[in-house]
Amino acid sequence: MRVSQFFISTLKEAPSEAELPSHRLMLRAGYIRKLSSGLYTWMPLGLRVLRKVEAVVREEMNKSGGIELLMPAVQPAELWQETGRWEVFGPQMLKIKDRHDNLFCFGPTHEEVITDIARREIKSYRQLPLNFYQIQTKFRDEVRPRFGVMRAREFVMKDAYSFHSSFESLEQTYRAMYETYARIFTRLGLQFRAVAADTGAIGGSGSHEFHVLADSGEDALAFCPDSDYAANVELAEAVAPTAPRAAATQEMQKVITPGQKSIEEVAAFFNTSSKNVLKAIAVMNHQNEFALLLLRGDHQLNEVKASKVIGEFRFASEDEVHRNMNCRTGYIGPVNAKVRVLIDRSAATMSDFICGANDAGFHFSGVNFGRDVLLDEANVQDLRNVVAGDASPDGSGTLELCRGIEVGHIFQLRTKYSESLQATYLDEHGKAQMMEMGCYGIGVSRIVAAAIEQNFDERGITIPAGMAPFQIAIAPIGIKKSEAVRKAAEQLYAELTAAGIEVLLDDRDERPGVMFADLELIGIPHRIVIGDRSLKENNVEYQGRRDTSAQVVPLQDIVKLVQSKL
Repeated sequence: MRVSQFFISTLKEAPSEAELPSHRLMLRAGYIRKLSSGLYTWMPLGLRVLRKVEAVVREEMNKSGGIELLMPAVQPAELWQETGRWEVFGPQMLKIKDRHDNLFCFGPTHEEVITDIARREIKSYRQLPLNFYQIQTKFRDEVRPRFGVMRAREFVMKDAYSFHSSFESLEQTYRAMYETYARIFTRLGLQFRAVAADTGAIGGSGSHEFHVLADSGEDALAFCPDSDYAANVELAEAVAPTAPRAAATQEMQKVITPGQKSIEEVAAFFNTSSKNVLKAIAVMNHQNEFALLLLRGDHQLNEVKASKVIGEFRFASEDEVHRNMNCRTGYIGPVNAKVRVLIDRSAATMSDFICGANDAGFHFSGVNFGRDVLLDEANVQDLRNVVAGDASPDGSGTLELCRGIEVGHIFQLRTKYSESLQATYLDEHGKAQMMEMGCYGIGVSRIVAAAIEQNFDERGITIPAGMAPFQIAIAPIGIKKSEAVRKAAEQLYAELTAAGIEVLLDDRDERPGVMFADLELIGIPHRIVIGDRSLKENNVEYQGRRDTSAQVVPLQDIVKLVQSKL
């Protein structure tokens, strides 16, 4: 491709709204252009990268036995009402009406549609298992679209759905998809980790997320360097401490603590660590029941874990706290509390601790479970996020934390959707049975941004060669002025193209600095510079995108060198 026949639109500076490196660089390199909040046009350079990701995903899905189809982006409300998700999915769903006032949505996902296909088309166990997939545009009305295509409202996704006559068959395909995803991300040259995850709004009995490791990742991951254990922090179990609770050594005392509300303020007031302060979090569940969740002061509540214990919940308002505790937030605690109390495992081992006295401006010190606070073992639960140094749940060592960008998620749906949509098949005895289902998603457009988060420097994008918009660039210096340079560039362009290499010939009449800056910014992994001075000795200069300096190469050897680099 010649630059004169292509379209490259680079920027010296990214808009101030761009926060992450990937967002800034995709805008500066001309990969994307913003249309509206969370809506982006994929420009020619960015689209080439996107299509390369799609190609790898498609090849590996086909290799694993996936069958490609394409479902409508717009879906009728009736299907979602059958599964009960029309209201449950929430405001992320873009709901629309046609001219006849029929309700539709712009599909955020396609479990309902594919299950409808299955219940109409699959009749016998002999047709199973089947694994359908598509690569298609989705829309989710994010409350705060940000980070460019990382969290856009419209995005490209590969979603696959498998159907089975048994759970054993589902498990086989689930393992095959796990391995397929690992091959996809390996081929794309990404540093990634697969972690056990919560099933969330999709539902089902088990799931794994695939994360590209990056400091800018929104998700915290816990892993054990001494074993294969890895999980999203939302799911990672905080193992109960093995050491028993120490015996009480202090008497409980009520201490005036005017204005001391936060854990940090209270710990400083008592000249102690936040580990010795009990945190009380007031919540209301979906049945409008008030409860206190107790954690050690240095630990953070894990809302996913808590919701599994008390159901969907929200944090209580100041009025609700006052009505149930007769006290203000900041001074509440479990002593003499007449409400439901749930205690985190680590908090349950605290002794001689500090907590709110249920009296504004006062805290208790020297509090102990059993003596001052009733401790019912049934109310001791895993409620917190794990932290670095916690024991690994598999018993193989301690946990470390890192951050990741979720780019893939696989689920064992079981019969969640087949039951609600009555997707059945006839078994070998002619009896109707519910189909077992799996679901497997990859954020295709998000992969591009995630790859850049892992691969950039002060000059621009350095994504792996398999994803780069072109494999190599030819930068002729003075192509409009030197006939020798023009001829050498054209001949080399023809040779490399004939060899099946994706070449970008920068045939603009630009200064070398401008050419080099653009080619480095847009992420071309290899560059050949042709100039009059080197040509006089029948040489050109080669430089890899990550190389610190160029090397002189005889013109007759350059094609062979490039092929060896690719």
